Amino acid sequence: MEYRNQNMTPPPYYGSNAVTTQTNSVMKRVYVRMFVGMLISAFCALGVASSPAAMSFFFSNQIVFWGIFIGMLAMAFILPARLTRMSTTTCLVLFCVFAAAMGVWLAPIFYVYRLGTIVYTFFITAGTFGAMSIYGYFTKTDLSKFGTYMIMALFGLIIAIVVNIFLKSSGLEWVISIVGVLLFTGLTAWDTQMVKRLSAANLEPQLADKLATMGALNLYLDFINLFLFILRFVGLSRD
Repeated sequence: MEYRNQNMTPPPYYGSNAVTTQTNSVMKRVYVRMFVGMLISAFCALGVASSPAAMSFFFSNQIVFWGIFIGMLAMAFILPARLTRMSTTTCLVLFCVFAAAMGVWLAPIFYVYRLGTIVYTFFITAGTFGAMSIYGYFTKTDLSKFGTYMIMALFGLIIAIVVNIFLKSSGLEWVISIVGVLLFTGLTAWDTQMVKRLSAANLEPQLADKLATMGALNLYLDFINLFLFILRFVGLSRD
């Protein structure tokens, strides 16, 4: 069900009442679960950031630190790969665990940036995400043709981030931040359209529910990455 890695064209969207009802049902669950995931991440991030003992446990202990990172990577691969074999409950629980782990991972931003900057960036991200998700839902343009280019750009961005860890170039940091904002802005619209089109297929109730969780995970990741790149950009602008 992870459409980013599949070379297939999603089923077309038809305007029948049954399909419209199913699509709206799936999309509502996508946004509700995404919102719940963000709340879980926010509470976990604030909880860890407000406790010096928790910060020390998660970020001073290399085993715990890398264990969280590897665990998130594993869940990101396991969810799409084993989606059809999992129960809807297991799928949803893994998504919530992933959101909690991401929240822990985000806790240090409260030490790097002022709270006002974080709140300001969150609202910018929410507005940008909302606008692009609405565009992705209602546009008649087939965004799937841009998918290959965005995935290639994503891999290029990851490579650039790794390279800059060693170069520590402020100029490259600017480029990475700008490209990251543009890329995840585009991915938000693309993922929204892909979820909408897949939800228009004749899906079994359980598969439709799993699609909602998978769609929530993808849009959640789009939002988090967009937020982090805008935050980096704002931080660089104020340095």
